[in-house]
Amino acid sequence: MTPDFTILVVYIAYALGLLLTLGAVLTWVERKQAAIMSDRIGANRAYLRIPFTQVKLIWWGLFHGMADGLKLLLKEDFKPRAYDQLAYTLGPWLAFTPVMLVFAVIPFGGTLDPGLLFPGLADTFGGRTYPMQIAPIDAGLLVVFAFSGISIIGAMLAGWSSDNKFSMLGALRAGAQMISYELVMGLTVLGLILIYGTVDLDSIVRQQSGTALGFLPAWGIVWQPLGALLFLVAGIAENKRIPFDLPEAESELISGYFTEYSGMKQGLFMLSEFVEIAIIAALFVTLFFGGYNLPWMSDAGFTLPGGAVLAMSHGWVVLVQLVTFLVKVLLLCSFQILVRWTLPRFRWDQLLRFAWKFLLPLAIINLVVTVGAVWAIG
Repeated sequence: MTPDFTILVVYIAYALGLLLTLGAVLTWVERKQAAIMSDRIGANRAYLRIPFTQVKLIWWGLFHGMADGLKLLLKEDFKPRAYDQLAYTLGPWLAFTPVMLVFAVIPFGGTLDPGLLFPGLADTFGGRTYPMQIAPIDAGLLVVFAFSGISIIGAMLAGWSSDNKFSMLGALRAGAQMISYELVMGLTVLGLILIYGTVDLDSIVRQQSGTALGFLPAWGIVWQPLGALLFLVAGIAENKRIPFDLPEAESELISGYFTEYSGMKQGLFMLSEFVEIAIIAALFVTLFFGGYNLPWMSDAGFTLPGGAVLAMSHGWVVLVQLVTFLVKVLLLCSFQILVRWTLPRFRWDQLLRFAWKFLLPLAIINLVVTVGAVWAIG
């Protein structure tokens, strides 16, 4: 196994472990956070008993997620009588796989030098360094929007192939909603592309390690505060969560476009929703919150306002960047769940009107102002 391939395998294993763990843990976070907001105890019934004792391990209800996973894995896979078998089978995978693939272009750390981190491996790697990113390609943002467009097809196929009027109505809602809000996201990101001059996500993060106006961290939210707000709102709508959960809308459509799914096929739809919470948080952190760096931090350490330099060893830099990225993502995930338990659901006409008559004009205005500012500054 070549050194380059070894690093790639480690990155992929880290990404899969991180996303699947977040997808499972966020189910518990949603229950527990909802309980705290409602002034109740929350999920605490599932437990493990230590053999031959009366000691129960409850662990704040963390075993509920494990119980849900076992239930979905062991549950019988019912299928509707009349359905399109190929499209019905592809639906969950086309909804889940693109969400996972988006993380391939998101940088979760700076530059890794294995020989510097582990001196015993210096000869093996020959001084080569690796960006902490599975696919370090120049067109990272374009790949994000390409993969997110595929997930729309998954929802549409699932609803159409089920031969159920509730599923079909949910699929139509999902397609219209996701296309509408993806347009808002695209226009919002154009402002950042104009400022940073690239669609390479790692380059965007590195440019945010400087300062703005002499003392502020040069994060995207400093340059594009309205764009950051629009991106986050559109991202939550893309994930089809309250207040934008009209494609599911349990009180109207049972479960929307995946009403006729059971077992692990339904589990893939549910898991993709929670993984997408983490992906939206990771994208927001990358574009607007300085990515994996703390304010004024780079791969060499900290360069504080005024020119003071605080150098750090390579090992500490790698550790701080990994932890910083993870903490930022968790905070954004918690905020999205906070919104889910705070706002009521829109009506369908309100949801589309909000996208086309409110968010889209704001995104266009933000883009025009950004173009004018970039042109004036030169």
